[in-house]
Parts: sequence; C-alpha cells; structure tokens
Amino acid sequence: MSLTDIMNITLMQGFAGLSLFSVLLLMGLGLAIIFGQMGVINMAHGEFMTIGAYTIYMFSSLTETFLPGFASMYFPLAIVAAFCIAFAFGWFIEWALIRHLYKRPLDTLLATWGLSLAMQQTFRSTFGAREVSPTLPDWLLGSWAPAEGLDIPINGLFVLALTALVTGGVLLALYRSRWGLRVRATVANRPMANATGINTSRTDRLTFAIGCGIAGVAGAAFTTIGSTGPTSGSLYIVDAFLVVTFGGAGSLLGTVASAFGIAQTQSIAEFFMTGSMAKVLTLMMIVTILMLRPQGLFASKIRR
Repeated sequence: MSLTDIMNITLMQGFAGLSLFSVLLLMGLGLAIIFGQMGVINMAHGEFMTIGAYTIYMFSSLTETFLPGFASMYFPLAIVAAFCIAFAFGWFIEWALIRHLYKRPLDTLLATWGLSLAMQQTFRSTFGAREVSPTLPDWLLGSWAPAEGLDIPINGLFVLALTALVTGGVLLALYRSRWGLRVRATVANRPMANATGINTSRTDRLTFAIGCGIAGVAGAAFTTIGSTGPTSGSLYIVDAFLVVTFGGAGSLLGTVASAFGIAQTQSIAEFFMTGSMAKVLTLMMIVTILMLRPQGLFASKIRR
C-alpha cells in the first residue's frame, strides 16, 4: 500500500468522523442548552433524536405512497417537521413533567430515564422492533471525488452543512435574540431576572423545547448514515453527555470542540483497531483530560 493510499484512507476515515461529529454535535447542542443552561439531566434526549429520525422515515413512506413525484424534494421539509414535532413534544414534556423537578437533579434523571423507556416502547409498538431506513433523494446519493482514490459521500457533505447551519443559528439566537438574552439572564441570576419582568418559567419551557427540537434535527441527520430503531437514540445519549461534559457544561464552543475531537479520535482509531478498542481509547483520553481539567475544555466564566 502506497503512502498516497494511506493518506486517502486516513482522509476518508476523517470525513466519516465528520459525519459522526455532525450527529454528536447536534445532540450535544441540544444537551448543552438543556443541561448546561438549565441544569436538567435529560436521559430521554436520545429518544427525541429518534422522534426526528422516525419523522424522516414517515415523510419518506408517505411521499412514496401518495406523492412519488416529490420524492426528490421531501427531505428538507421533513427536517423542518422533525424539529417542529420534537419541539412540540419537548414543550409538552416540560409542562407535564420537568417543571415539577427543577433543582432536583436525581429525580429529574430517574424521571427522564423512565420517560425514555416509555418512549422506546411506544416506538416499538408503533413502528415495530426492526430497524427502518427512509428512501433518500437521488441528490443525497453518490460521492464526490476531488482526487483519484478519494471518495467523499455527498450525504456526509449535506449533514455537515446542516450542522453548520444549525450551530450558527443557535449561536446567533443565544447571543443576538431576545430569547438568548432571557436565557443568559436566567442562568446568571434567576431571582433578579424574575424581578426585571422576565418570565423564567416560560423561558425554561422554550429552552427545553428548543433543545429537544435540535435533537430532532440530529435524528434527521442520523437517517443519512444509519438505520433507525426504537433504541437508536439511546446508543448516542452517553456520547452526547460526554461531549457536553468534556467540552464544559454551558459552553457551546466547548461542545463543538469536544464533539470534533471525540468523533475524529473514534473514527480514525476504528480503522486501525476494533470498534470496542477504539471506544476504550476514546474514553481513556477523555477521562485522562478530565482528571487534569475537571471543568472541561472550555469552562464557563461565573461571576462570584
């Protein structure tokens, strides 16, 4: 094997890592908003990703059955629907369950874990236990070959662009919108935010729903690289929490950096060793760094 072949394989593995990075980042963004900004441990976050993935599958099935002529155009609309459905369900869950458990992290963890099991069973009863995959539009298939021996999948490029768009939108909303101002004021000093007229309860509900909606978009991105089953989201929940913790709770920049580092390390290591050993190597790296820097890569500055 020539040096060029090794470089091409490494680059393709690195780009495969970018696809994993995109899903982890979207999951991590939702968690960073919910966990980092609100302090809520949402163990059902993976199931909101599954809601987004099943939404794409349903749109694909309905389009094939009733509107086959729109098969090439359904995907962007389905992504918007995935966000909206996950957002609406997240809004309801915050109103029905989460708002009663603030400042009780252990109760929140147990309640959302039970919610995740109930949602998995609902998916299993509705869609069956077997994994399903949507029919992707033709423009998402194939690959781009910038050089001989180097093939980059087009769906990976699309997911990367979608992730960049969502990440930019979240950062813009958090630092340039009225909602972002209210979130930052609530995190900094909740009693003072209430005193200035900010409805912190409504801010919490909207923040939780937006985090769930972003998880729905992560599920839409996931359908381009894998099949969806009732427990698909639970496979990513630990990695998503690692992304948020490793990057620094409450730091969106840290979420981006940690998602990239974890995804690239795991993807490239999987080419040279087994998947389980690559996972162990990634976890060892994270644990070692967290031992040296417990606050994460980018700790949020807190006024004392």
